Amino acid sequence: MYTARILTAALATMQGVHAQSWTNLTTLPGTLQEHITIRLSHTKIATLGGLVKNGSTTNQVLIYDLTTSLWKQAAPMPVALNHPNALIHDGRVYVLGGLSGAKGWPPSLNSSVYDPHHDTWTALAPVPAAIAKGSAASAVNNGTIYLAGGILNVYGDTVNTVTAYHIPSNKWIEVPPAAAHLPGGRDHMGYAQIGTKWYVVGGRENGATSTKDTVFILDLLDISAGWKTGAGKMPTPRGGISAAAVGTNIFTFGGEGNTASPQGVFNNTEVYDVVSDTWATLPPMDVPRHGTSAVSIGGKVYIPGGAILQGEGGVDVFTVFTP
Repeated sequence: MYTARILTAALATMQGVHAQSWTNLTTLPGTLQEHITIRLSHTKIATLGGLVKNGSTTNQVLIYDLTTSLWKQAAPMPVALNHPNALIHDGRVYVLGGLSGAKGWPPSLNSSVYDPHHDTWTALAPVPAAIAKGSAASAVNNGTIYLAGGILNVYGDTVNTVTAYHIPSNKWIEVPPAAAHLPGGRDHMGYAQIGTKWYVVGGRENGATSTKDTVFILDLLDISAGWKTGAGKMPTPRGGISAAAVGTNIFTFGGEGNTASPQGVFNNTEVYDVVSDTWATLPPMDVPRHGTSAVSIGGKVYIPGGAILQGEGGVDVFTVFTP
């Protein structure tokens, strides 16, 4: 069931010499892209929404058990979403809008929370229409979920707004002015929260080929200080990437908008050390993809689905990367 490809590389001076590997896991039940992947526990991950084989937007929720290597269907989301905005907090998965499957993919106002223990969904306060979006970066601190950047439709109109949902009061709240906007518009970016620091890396602005190499940083304990821009630049500007943190390193994978490739897809794997504010280049992805979403468990990064052509080409591939 498992096929390993061993790749060897130097992780520059940040980690010394290590052997990285890609391993194939049980394929998804069908092709899937533009979904989000959530770590449910130390043995389970879930994919929510996305685009399935016929290009339609789905409300499906798939759960993978690392102990059995099997996928199963869970209770579907209340509405179908692609590019959903979601994260897990205190064992529950919050889905705060995304793009709908209607013509032009307008943003959905639907918000809901999933309880994995009971396999049930509960409605939350809808997203105010003025701030609805998809493909946003997310983070949480002190009961407030923050969403940064995103897109408004299938045409890739990018926003730089940062919005916030307060869990205890079930209300959307204002973000302090200094943090209410990213330094630049971003969507399809990588992101990670390490402690109370929130990192938004790469992405694009108003189009697949308008790729970016920036690192935006917000200290969630000092939001009034606003966003900072890291000195370290991602070696290969990319949008449509997946990213996950392992320790104090943020690994970024793939992406789209590659004008040098007939497929339009990047195969790059690059890692950002948040302590030194530096990047290193690793061996490429085994299956170059965009439109997927990564999570880390036990020091490994799990990447289900994605697409192998710019804007399309969904696959059922599921791989795990061992740094």
